[in-house]
Amino acid sequence: MSLDLLDVALFTRVCATRNLSAAGREFGLSPAASSARMAQLERALGARLLHRTTRQITLTQDGETFLEHAVRLLESAEQAASSVGGASTRPEGLLRVAASASFARQHIVPLLAEFLRAHPGIRLDLRLSDRIIDMAANGIDVAVRIGPLRDSALVARKLAPSRLVLCAAPAYLAEHGTPHSPQELERHQCLVLEGTNPWSFKAAGGSVQRVRVSGRMQSDNGEALRDAALDAQGITMQSMWAVYRQLQGGALVQVLEGFPVALDSVVAAVYLNRHFLPPKTQAFIDFFAARFGPVPYWDPAP
Repeated sequence: MSLDLLDVALFTRVCATRNLSAAGREFGLSPAASSARMAQLERALGARLLHRTTRQITLTQDGETFLEHAVRLLESAEQAASSVGGASTRPEGLLRVAASASFARQHIVPLLAEFLRAHPGIRLDLRLSDRIIDMAANGIDVAVRIGPLRDSALVARKLAPSRLVLCAAPAYLAEHGTPHSPQELERHQCLVLEGTNPWSFKAAGGSVQRVRVSGRMQSDNGEALRDAALDAQGITMQSMWAVYRQLQGGALVQVLEGFPVALDSVVAAVYLNRHFLPPKTQAFIDFFAARFGPVPYWDPAP
């Protein structure tokens, strides 16, 4: 039995994207050529690897078994190629990145020119949305997500902590007073991000205090709430990366600094395949991990 490595590589990308045409485009193949290569691989193995319908692609049991071996085969081939002098493992090709729109505009987009200069073989397709999109269905190589690290089928690498803080405009606090305990928030105008109520705080002895807050405005967009806070409309809970400039400049001030928010949020790069990470994806993750790190520039304080 003789296997074509291109067929094997195409198969692993089909498994990752769940889209035969999209996977084929990564190798410069037409949909017809991609389909023919998958049929060729199945004939060589004597097994059906994929269930294909007009709506979706799923793996057969044989396909799931072969995928593990296929990834190891490609890794071995890559290691063999890199062991000789003429081989190149330079990051290259089309890199599809999804990211939180708010975070990306402030902290990814300003660094992209430097990243692309460092890796001239990479072409970038950047998708910005504050909604979590299906990576496999959209052919995304890596996504930058904000929030707690959760168990999932995705592989995650922490790029930086994302500390949450309460803040308000000095004018709001001058008019309504400054709360000195989480319970006092109940009588304040709180600007609430959808799905985050109640607010939770770490207290003495490791206990957690939860306070159900209210106010005249809530939103599914953190930037809208930050802007409302800047306009002295209330107290908002924000990621430090979103408000550090306003805090440094005095347009916002922190509230309840002695009661840290009880939510371990991070900036993380997530991807689909633990065993086979293309050089272009590795380069993107390494670049931003180095630029952010365990003490990111937006949050030098512990």
